[in-house]
Amino acid sequence: MRGTIQSGPFELAYSIEGEGTPALVIGSAVYYPRIFSQDLRQSLKLVFSDHRGFAKASGDIEPSDYTLDVVLDDIDLVRRRLGLEKVIIVGHSGHGYMALEYAKRYPQHVSHVVMIATGPSHSAAHQAATEQYWNESVCPERKARLDADLAGLPAEIEAAPDRRFVTFCVRMGARSWYDHTFNAAVLWEGVHVNMPVLDHLWGEAFRDIDIAQGLDRLNVPVFLGLGRYDYLVAPYATWAPYRERFSDLTVRVFEKSGHTPQYEESSLFDAELVRWLASH
Repeated sequence: MRGTIQSGPFELAYSIEGEGTPALVIGSAVYYPRIFSQDLRQSLKLVFSDHRGFAKASGDIEPSDYTLDVVLDDIDLVRRRLGLEKVIIVGHSGHGYMALEYAKRYPQHVSHVVMIATGPSHSAAHQAATEQYWNESVCPERKARLDADLAGLPAEIEAAPDRRFVTFCVRMGARSWYDHTFNAAVLWEGVHVNMPVLDHLWGEAFRDIDIAQGLDRLNVPVFLGLGRYDYLVAPYATWAPYRERFSDLTVRVFEKSGHTPQYEESSLFDAELVRWLASH
């Protein structure tokens, strides 16, 4: 089932696929159905929904139209319009922050939080940890591949500045995938992006976020899935200072994954997630 929900000037697309307990996956309703397995749809009703960074907009938009608070309100609007009383809230990469913050704000509507490939923040300190991890643990072949891919980045961005988020994601493949030669361009085909929204969320909101704030009041179990070869976000060890602040946190590191374990190790990811949901 597919449709759209109007929120201010934005048309939030959604796609509902599968059977079982509803899991609301935040992000692009075009991109995210491609990176979760068909098998997982046998266990969960996956509700893929745009946020304003991926939604088509009519007219001009202002900075007040795309704060993190507004995005969280949109997530709840989608939940209500689709008649979902309680959901598993799922966020991959930066959307993990949205999932966690949504659960803090609307705990009565969340049974579980699933964060995938999310670092504690995008702060300067966590970015420095990411760079150290990259510099000290990466083989020369992977580094050479990144250098080659980034050589074409300026020209591609100049040719299509409104697509620079997608361009960057594809060109950063050597930092994103266990198979550093993988080209993710096909996964991004047809994905609409609003650069002012994404610039603010990824460049400011997630840089300044303090995920520890409000965790003492969150009594929802949280699953954190990380990829051993993820060089886009802060590495596994940077979560150490935050662990004890969660009332119920399960961390799973996937050994043959980068930034997208639900795609790269889909069978193992599905099994781990379904097992965790059943036990929590």
